[in-house]
Amino acid sequence: MKMTQSPTLNKLLPLSAVLALGLSSLQVQAQTAVPTVVPTVVRIGHVGPVSGPQAHYGRDNENGARMAVEELNAQGLSIGGKKVKFELVAEDDAADPKQGTAAAQKLCDAKVHGVVGHLNSGTTIPAAKVYNQCGLPMVSPSATNPELTTLGYKQVFRLLANDNALGAGLAQHAAHTLKLKKIAIIDDRTAYGKGVADVFAKTAKELGLEVVSQQYTNDKAVDFMAILTAIKNKKPDGIFFGGMDPQAGPMLRQMQNLGLTKAYVFGGDGICTDKLMELSSGAKTLGNVVCAVGGASLDKLPAGQAWRAKYETRFPKQFQVYSPYTYDATMVLVDAMKRASSTDPKVYGPKLVEAAYQGVTAKVMFESNGELKNPAMTLYTYKDGKKVALN
Repeated sequence: MKMTQSPTLNKLLPLSAVLALGLSSLQVQAQTAVPTVVPTVVRIGHVGPVSGPQAHYGRDNENGARMAVEELNAQGLSIGGKKVKFELVAEDDAADPKQGTAAAQKLCDAKVHGVVGHLNSGTTIPAAKVYNQCGLPMVSPSATNPELTTLGYKQVFRLLANDNALGAGLAQHAAHTLKLKKIAIIDDRTAYGKGVADVFAKTAKELGLEVVSQQYTNDKAVDFMAILTAIKNKKPDGIFFGGMDPQAGPMLRQMQNLGLTKAYVFGGDGICTDKLMELSSGAKTLGNVVCAVGGASLDKLPAGQAWRAKYETRFPKQFQVYSPYTYDATMVLVDAMKRASSTDPKVYGPKLVEAAYQGVTAKVMFESNGELKNPAMTLYTYKDGKKVALN
């Protein structure tokens, strides 16, 4: 007959046996337990206009930085022998200089480890002073006013060509390639719009073009009929607009309404977006646009098409212009941290100027003043509802 152990007998086991069993179990657990490693959180700040009429730019920029952070975390990196986890701290400056400096101070107070941004020159330049005072490295993916790198701040960097290259390149195209004679100029009086328009005007005059009209607006305007009517009477071959696409789109529609359908429309990277097609509401004048972006065409870069495909999967129909640059800017900051074996801004910051990082947009190397070495520039136009590179 098979004997079964009575539950009562279990209760009568000696205390020593119970303790032995307990210790044996604890020993097995101790041998099989895996120590938990808590990663060091490394916070990357990003600032751009994610509200207001330029929100599509800001979301695109933030998306690029976020994509970089996600990919870095997937790599399971260690820096200086410590496991790290990256976190994006995103702020909105609404393309407003005062809000931009407030956002910069907020990132300083939060003791983030580095900053990607801002988008606009008008917010980036005053914010750079704040970052300089609190010792935070900053890489701008899109602020093109040349003044940014003349301020003497050692840890401010730009990831694309500045307005000197963009404005001059567009003027040269107007004079040498299109053989234009008369140009009108409009700018929105922002640091970016005025800056790029001034360079275009100066270069155009040096090349023998006549500036027949110079008009001004602002970055909130939507009605340009009076300005365009004044320009139409001067019969220009082309019109340069220094500003952003929320103004350029309505301007193109109003040009068509006024019969200004033969004049070329020039602009910097601020109008050179996918969104311009929507904002111009199918105006035929969209086909007259020639715009410049400080970088090589993404479709022609070795890793460009694959990167764009990943972006579209992660953030469908949100691509504009600068997200590849915010992606690269984030990677450049982390590359400097890895080379310094430290996430401390005081330690890795000086390593940024020694960068030699192969990014999506370029081989990122900096001049001593923070400008990108050998920056490329691409001219674009719009054909059949698509933005296409001219060079």
